[in-house]
Amino acid sequence: MTELARWAVLGAGGISGDFVRALPAATLGRLHAVGARDGIRARAFADEHGAPIAGTYDEILARGDVDAVYIGTVHTTHRELALAALAAGKAVLCEKPLGIDVAETEEILVAAQAAGLPLVEAFKYRFGPFADRVRDLVSGDLGEIVEIETAIGFAADRGIRRLFDPSLAGGALLDAGCYPVSLAVGVAAWAGRLDQPFVVSAEGVIGETGVDEDASAVLDLGGVRARVSTSITRALPRTATIRGTRGELTIPNVWGSRAESTDAGEISRPDGTVEPVRTATVSPMAAEADATIRALREGRTEAPEVPWAQTRATARLLADWRAAL
Repeated sequence: MTELARWAVLGAGGISGDFVRALPAATLGRLHAVGARDGIRARAFADEHGAPIAGTYDEILARGDVDAVYIGTVHTTHRELALAALAAGKAVLCEKPLGIDVAETEEILVAAQAAGLPLVEAFKYRFGPFADRVRDLVSGDLGEIVEIETAIGFAADRGIRRLFDPSLAGGALLDAGCYPVSLAVGVAAWAGRLDQPFVVSAEGVIGETGVDEDASAVLDLGGVRARVSTSITRALPRTATIRGTRGELTIPNVWGSRAESTDAGEISRPDGTVEPVRTATVSPMAAEADATIRALREGRTEAPEVPWAQTRATARLLADWRAAL
């Protein structure tokens, strides 16, 4: 029996808590250590979740008994921690967005390539049976893909500093808008159409603190038109509609949750018939953890669910969308 990989979680916030609660559902790894900027906070988090090892980021990354790290910290620390983890020989699963801009994203990817280690951007909706089914449908059954429309938005408490503080790379685009953009990029790629994507038009609201609070855009991804919307000041539907010449796939809850992947959609055909699409569910955070360890064991630097070419395209479109505002 293959020994389970040893995970270290960097960051002791809410999303890291969700990750460690999901990790027992993974088949290839287990929680081993917790790192935080404050070693005392790391110890408290480790005790709460049953990790034997705790310390500062540097202390955890210096250990030889850590195989992979999950980065669940604020956006502006992803670069620093990802580069340090790769230099220390660890596989990396990093919360989205990988970098706060194109330059940071590229720097981290180049470092992973040089290190020969897995680096996975943690778009959890990409993992599980339903995501696999969507890829299959887009690559053939729906015909030629012509358009995708999708959104994500919520009314956030303005006291949540990381969302509204520009020094922490706050704003709707990086926190939430990366989801619809990455889905649009994925759909175009699965359809074999992703080529020189660009922002056709964009509009939105820049708040008093200088961050983008609400925005929409039209993207062109090799002939696939994408209409995307995001907000941190109002709720938006969590739906996606993918239109092809042989059918239209509607997914009511395309993003799922941190605890359970999406399992339902339906295809409307040109002849008026409607076909349900149903799959089993999984813990998506456990699935992305296993994808990272699978890549590590197989000597790959990328997970097929989130290829680096798509990470790059998403980062570029987000930057261009923000610039267009």
